[in-house]
Amino acid sequence: MARANLRKDRKADNKNNPNRGNQFRRRKFCRFTVERIEWVDYKDIDILKDFISENGKIIPSRITGTKAKYQRQLGTAIKRARFLALLPYTDLH
Repeated sequence: MARANLRKDRKADNKNNPNRGNQFRRRKFCRFTVERIEWVDYKDIDILKDFISENGKIIPSRITGTKAKYQRQLGTAIKRARFLALLPYTDLH
């Protein structure tokens, strides 16, 4: 019974917290659409690096806002650049 009351109190604290809604979330947009890039090239390392995490993983489109068409091209381009040693597979190499 005490746990149920504690949970309700926590939920109430979260709802009434004045700092809860102050976080502004920027709208996601597709960088390739805005810049009118029709094809993602594996040789353009500067653009590809923006879509790779610190560990070398490809950042998903739900985080970057990239459209599905360009996300597929981006994945292929990053994999080609890795194969040709233009980009590292991981952060340790």
